[in-house]
Amino acid sequence: MEQWTTNTTVTEFIIVGFPSLYRYGTLLFICLLFAYILIIAGNVIIFAIVRSDSRLHKPMYFFISVLSFLEVFYTAVTIPKMLINLLVARKSIHFNSCLLQTYFFHSLGASECYILTTMAYDRYLAICHPLNYPSIMTSTMTKKLVVVCFTLGFLCPITEVVLISQLPFCESNEIQHIFCDFPPLLSLACTDTSINVLADFIINSFIILVTFTFIMISYIRIIIAILKIKTSVGRMKAFSTCGAHLTVVLLFFTCIVFMYVRLTKSYSLYYDRVLAVFYSVLTPILNPFIYSLRNKEIRLAFKRSMCI
Repeated sequence: MEQWTTNTTVTEFIIVGFPSLYRYGTLLFICLLFAYILIIAGNVIIFAIVRSDSRLHKPMYFFISVLSFLEVFYTAVTIPKMLINLLVARKSIHFNSCLLQTYFFHSLGASECYILTTMAYDRYLAICHPLNYPSIMTSTMTKKLVVVCFTLGFLCPITEVVLISQLPFCESNEIQHIFCDFPPLLSLACTDTSINVLADFIINSFIILVTFTFIMISYIRIIIAILKIKTSVGRMKAFSTCGAHLTVVLLFFTCIVFMYVRLTKSYSLYYDRVLAVFYSVLTPILNPFIYSLRNKEIRLAFKRSMCI
């Protein structure tokens, strides 16, 4: 990875974060640590319950367990470093480490987009084509879909990382953000970054807008199919299996669309940092609670595990 530093005089960055709040560093550390513990515990519990309870060995719950597994690593890329920065005076990160953090954050984020899309496709098949569902969504097929999701996710940010690694950073090394990311890094480059901005826009639009559009089309078809169900009990049961997933989708995509699908280097630096808190901390906290509280089978499986 030495080639990453050949075109720059900057060897490390300073992560600025929220300077006005650092006087409450200890309190913020406790709050963020508590949030991180909730994220890890909630997602690990859901993953363990789905894998251990034979009643949940179905495609829908398999994808939920994969999403929980992904969330653990997604937050591990940024939150531990954020916790350290709340306690130390010098909030620095090495140039290569910054690029690696950016790469893995976007790789796992893109993988989550694809996993959520796969989950929407799974619900579409289950509700709109119930007779063909068992023969299509087999155990082998679900595993292949997950492998494809992660493969695409880890391939997507490579172009952006390579492009940004070639930029000269010869002036300020202060990242006006809470972790390393493409927009704040581009704002520090002392050269024209129009190609980088365009590449980011095209890649992020493809990942985010295409997957979100596919999810919405799937749910429009699902809703149409549900409305055709004659009994209210049947409609409620069908809606309950999709409600949690759709809630997670809206929370996740709303933030990342505003953050990454744009043709400028950055919007308000404060605006970017606030958005980053939502999609890197708050959304991962809510996901396990949404799935556990709104899914009857997961709640029952949790109660059974507590009685053992």
